[in-house]
This record gives sequence, structure tokens and C-alpha cells, in this order.
Amino acid sequence: MTSAPLRLPPHAPGLRIGIFGGSFDPPHRGHALASRLALTRLRLDRIWWLVTPGNPLKDTSGLASLDARMAAARRLADDPRIVVTDIEAQIGSRYTAQTLRFLHRRCPGAKLVWIMGADNLLQFDRWRDWEEIMRTTPVAVIDRPGATLKASSAKAAQRFPRAWLAEQDACLLAQAKPPALVYLHGPRSALSSTELRRRSGR
Repeated sequence: MTSAPLRLPPHAPGLRIGIFGGSFDPPHRGHALASRLALTRLRLDRIWWLVTPGNPLKDTSGLASLDARMAAARRLADDPRIVVTDIEAQIGSRYTAQTLRFLHRRCPGAKLVWIMGADNLLQFDRWRDWEEIMRTTPVAVIDRPGATLKASSAKAAQRFPRAWLAEQDACLLAQAKPPALVYLHGPRSALSSTELRRRSGR
């Protein structure tokens, strides 16, 4: 029996690709807002919404099926530059560092940028091999309600104090040598997947 062929979104050397991971359970307007901000300010060619099998730091017992979350994400993605992918499930990856390791090998020459919300920056030091992520991949942090004033105190921010680019230089991030970070302010949504699940009774 042969394994199914890997379905990796189109990529090429020189393309600036943002990697935006999450459970997307459910996807919402905040994901779209953050993606449009990153596409514009970082001058990205593509953003890949990496719909994960499950977050190792969260209870996944009530998680909607991967197929359902993928379908919902595709319905929400309103820009042809946003591509929804289940690459982590395909390669059996549970951790971001493992996924990025794979993508750097499989997409040589592509300019990969990891995108995350500021709320995730606050607990980034709990992620497996988080320092490896910082040393191999530029990181864009998207402002989130309630996290703006706390970002500078995050352990990751303090561990790499010289990695920060000025926000007006955000367009240089994809070309920057890691560790490199930029904090992006822009239109924000107070929506969260956790709150949407609560409202729906899940």
C-alpha cells in the first residue's frame, strides 16, 4: 500500500509566504483581519492557514473534525492569496517547530514568516522548541485586544530584545535574518474561537 501524495500549497523560491497556524475552531473575522493586515504590511505573496489537528497546550476533546474546520476556513478566506492547508495532519506533526523544520526543507528559497496573535506571544515560551522557531523563522505578532501592553513583558520578547524591527520596517521582515520580530497594529476584532464555541454551547 502506498501513502497518499503530499498536498503542499504552491510555492517557489523567493515567494514571501506567511504561515498562520491554529485550530480555526471556528474560523472567524479576526483571522481574516489579521491575514489582510499581514499581507499588506509584510508585503506577502501568500498566507497559508495551517489548520492544526489539535493544539498540544489545549483540551481537544470537543474539537470539531479537521474536515469541518477546513471547510469553514475555506468559506471564510475571502482573498485568493489565502490558502487553507492541513499539512500538519498530512505529515503527522503536532508542534510548530516540527512543522517549520519540514517546510524549510520542502520549500527551499521560499521566504517563510510565522504569524501569530499577541495573545500567543505571551505564552510562546511554553511552546516546544520555541527558541528554535525564533532562530529559524521571522515572526510577525498581530496586536490583539488585551495583549498590547503586555507584549513587551513576554519571555520571548525579553529573550531576544534585539530581534525587534520597527513597525515601519515590517516590509523587511520576510528578508530579515532570524531572530527577527515585528509587532503589527491595525484593525482588531474582539472575536475569539473560544468565545464563539461558548456561545454555540460547545
